[in-house]
Amino acid sequence: MSDAQESESALVEPIVTTESAPRARTDPETRTRRQPPYNVVILNDEEHTDVYVIDLLMKLFGHPFATAHELTWRIHTTGRAVVYTTHKEKAELKREQVLACGRDPRLEISKGPLGCYIEPAPTD
Repeated sequence: MSDAQESESALVEPIVTTESAPRARTDPETRTRRQPPYNVVILNDEEHTDVYVIDLLMKLFGHPFATAHELTWRIHTTGRAVVYTTHKEKAELKREQVLACGRDPRLEISKGPLGCYIEPAPTD
């Protein structure tokens, strides 16, 4: 080959075509499903101050003061409030954390933790 032919063939790139492979369908048995949501519910009682409940909601659930205050008022006026919604394992953890907080040291009549339970959250 001459130098001209060599440099010309070195510049030409081959044309490559590819066919896209058919996409495999996901087996319904192996699809990722979301875990059903659960509500963490706190009950009203007369053994805990509003300050105690607001502090608890801010520390355990990360609610800002305004939200914690609103939830505390809802607990007081309706007897209960959903304070957090998450998957079951985390809801159980949050319930246990509420119960572990124990009595309100501001009130002598406080004998134990706030009432707290979890329930399945309604889904659309």
